[in-house]
Amino acid sequence: MNLSFLDKWRKHPEAVRSAAAPAPGDEDAEGIADLLSECDLLRGQAASAGVELDDSVGSLEALDQLLPAWRSDPEVAPWLGNDAGLYLGTVLVRTVPGARWKIWPGGEPVVRLSSGREIDVVTAGHEWADSGVPELSQLYAEVAES
Repeated sequence: MNLSFLDKWRKHPEAVRSAAAPAPGDEDAEGIADLLSECDLLRGQAASAGVELDDSVGSLEALDQLLPAWRSDPEVAPWLGNDAGLYLGTVLVRTVPGARWKIWPGGEPVVRLSSGREIDVVTAGHEWADSGVPELSQLYAEVAES
């Protein structure tokens, strides 16, 4: 699936990680959270399957139940994986007390828990998009427990 407007709007997934994320040390936590929560491709795919992504734990469970039609499209899977990771991070930041976004020096967004543990949600999202493992809801449960 070749959508040329996406190529202009979103660069390659590696570029998105550094371009979409503010520099380390930026203190606009709300702005960062808003930017990282967009996940337009994932939201569109979910909506077309009848799943509403309302930034809740239940929506992660609904995503885990989707038939992974995107896996047959090598152009969509990387974008979707990036969005899935950012969406997982959005749910964590909005529902787990003390969780917040942190930008690593290379520009990759991670979720930092109040314990200091950092979760590489983008990598988890790519793994989910590629193979379905780990399930987003299961990863959320494991992270929320700690």
